Amino acid sequence: MKADPKDQRRLLDLQAIDTGLAQLAHRRRTLPEHAELEAQARELSALEDERVRAQVAVDDLDRDIARLERDVEQVRIRKDRDQARLTVGSGPARELEALQHELVSLNRRQTELEDAELELMEQRETAQGVLDGIEQRITATRQRRAETEERRNQNLAEITKEEEFKAGARQPLAADLPADLLTLYDKIRETSGGLGAALMQGGRCGGCRLDLYGADRARIRAAAPDEVVRCEECRRIMVRTAESGL
Repeated sequence: MKADPKDQRRLLDLQAIDTGLAQLAHRRRTLPEHAELEAQARELSALEDERVRAQVAVDDLDRDIARLERDVEQVRIRKDRDQARLTVGSGPARELEALQHELVSLNRRQTELEDAELELMEQRETAQGVLDGIEQRITATRQRRAETEERRNQNLAEITKEEEFKAGARQPLAADLPADLLTLYDKIRETSGGLGAALMQGGRCGGCRLDLYGADRARIRAAAPDEVVRCEECRRIMVRTAESGL
């Protein structure tokens, strides 16, 4: 392929832009905020699981406390009824004595229930403290996630702005290059890790960084200035200038 040496040198300008665009794309993919957001999402998921378990524990205790409160209330009702009958004092002596024994038993039962209820209320206070702590951690993590998202969005906006600027510079540069040269360059770039053209400098290929000796160097030295020369090793276009060392 033939191409004006000036157009070949302009490939280096195009390559610089494409390399910059590739670096921006890599930066977009590897922003540290992406990893932070993934870690925060996992943390929030784990905290939500903890919150559910803590809430279940509180709800279970509430249910048990409510059951004990109903039991205590039933004992109180029975005590009030028996006490009213004793106060009236009507009925056989044996029956009144049985009521007195039942009141003693009911008082003991009420004390046991109230002690159990007090113990459950203390457990509930502890469980509620655990739940409150988890919810505070969830709130703090959500706040950190919001801050991370804001940083990510700011960085992405900056990257987009740079990409638009470089893409705007690339378009007219690419449009002025011969179509066949541009097609070859783009094809090589797509199959060679984004590098389609490189400066030959000091007898070394700027693509694979290998020094050229003997027949390879003689072949390039003998090539016409408008000949598009490619490296035998990496197949990239080698742009020759006064720095090429030929």
